[in-house]
Amino acid sequence: MDFTTKVPIAKSNNPINYDSKIVSLGSCFAENMGEKFQYFKFQITTNPFGIIFNPVSIEKLISRVVNNQKFTEEDIFFHNDLWHCFEVHSELSHPDKAEFLEKLNLIIQKSNNLIIQSTHIIITYGTSWVYRNKASKKVVANCHKVPQSQFDKEILSVTTIEASIQNTIDLICKVNPNCNFIFTVSPVRHIKDGFVENQRSKANLISALHNVVILSLPKCNYFPSYEILMDELRDYRFYAEDMLHPNQTAIDYIWIRFFENYITEENHATMEEVSSIQKALAHRPFNPNSDSHQKFLRNLNDKIIRLQKQFPHFQF
Repeated sequence: MDFTTKVPIAKSNNPINYDSKIVSLGSCFAENMGEKFQYFKFQITTNPFGIIFNPVSIEKLISRVVNNQKFTEEDIFFHNDLWHCFEVHSELSHPDKAEFLEKLNLIIQKSNNLIIQSTHIIITYGTSWVYRNKASKKVVANCHKVPQSQFDKEILSVTTIEASIQNTIDLICKVNPNCNFIFTVSPVRHIKDGFVENQRSKANLISALHNVVILSLPKCNYFPSYEILMDELRDYRFYAEDMLHPNQTAIDYIWIRFFENYITEENHATMEEVSSIQKALAHRPFNPNSDSHQKFLRNLNDKIIRLQKQFPHFQF
């Protein structure tokens, strides 16, 4: 007897392997998946501009990167002892104005090279709800704790999201026509917006994504992260203590469903080897000076060297 419903997932026609160069953008769930890729030593860069939740802000950053449009003093502001930019996450904010601009523009340059070289772009959308700055009339990626009175809150329509996703694809394809795209919707619940409002938000994202992806197969694929947590797992025991974010068990399960269908089977054995090395490196011996532990370390080092000969980018 089955006690869950399996979300059907079609295997990718353009699977990821250890030669792939991946850029992952989007919500905090993109960070969760990025950590998994890094653990297994795939070549991935995750959220160079920090966590970004909505499609319009992701599109804006992609446009900057593709067109090498530098940040200027007009794009930043001083608040609570730090310089901020409404287009990026607060983790990049900085007390020094010149250093902040230099850091932002260095990320633009590096991200441009990453997108040109990438084989796969993974984008995780978190919400359709956005905040529009009243002064500039622009949607912001992060409010940086600026008073809410300076923003209008609105929900992006399916049509607006669809256009934003298509623009994002077109921008990237302009500099990298062979790139493959994987889109997903974050399973994190944005309850601060309200229970009904969260469902509306996810529905708009899903509707827009399917409208775009269906027309762009096989270059674009939709991975059902949100649906796996809602339908396959479907229990609060798979949430963290805040009851909003998936816990580690849920993240591990969604990752398994991902790599079974989106990572080439030829690399699964190597992933197991990498995992065994990672677990061995995390091992804390009772007696680090014992002969048995020294032998263990030599064997482990031999395994690492052997893998690095096959995959020079592996760093443990």
